[in-house]
Amino acid sequence: MGCCSARRVFILLCCLQLLAALERQVFDFLGYQWAPIMINFFHIIVVILGLFGAIQYRSRYVAMYLLWTLLWVGWNVFVCCLYLDLGGLSKDSDTLSLGVSSHRSWWRDNGPGCAAEHLPSAGWENQQNPELTTVLSCWLEYQYIEILHCIIQLFISLLGFVYACYFISTFSDEEDSFNFTGELHYPIKPSQLLF
Repeated sequence: MGCCSARRVFILLCCLQLLAALERQVFDFLGYQWAPIMINFFHIIVVILGLFGAIQYRSRYVAMYLLWTLLWVGWNVFVCCLYLDLGGLSKDSDTLSLGVSSHRSWWRDNGPGCAAEHLPSAGWENQQNPELTTVLSCWLEYQYIEILHCIIQLFISLLGFVYACYFISTFSDEEDSFNFTGELHYPIKPSQLLF
């Protein structure tokens, strides 16, 4: 067993996924985006179970992680398509907030380098919607920040998927107390051999 075994790399990737998912969860909470909040919550739980499976040599937990990773990759591709307005999707829809609130991405108003500039027309100031009175100029538009989050998640997830597949394929019978048929193997005690 080397210093960079598949198990250790998989554990490291799970820890990176947890950090990235927690960071994403915070910004989704700030933007009241309820669909990503729920899916991030499930992702955090499954990554913790995958991490537990890698530490305890439980192949079922790692297999569950593998199945979830496929769904997680699909979700991140969907979010990328949504923010790029591909396939009939629109970043201005209420899809991510589940129609519960009119909030959008937190990065829309608080992106890096965003500065509010008031519109020159005084007629806009009498509007009910205060969003119409200011224009934001940002270094990087909010949809590209969200896409960057998805790309980071995709990269870590795909690496985690590869290492989890390799880790499961290298399991030996002694390391895994459960086989894939679900039978529990107990060691035979010497006192049982006498009878």
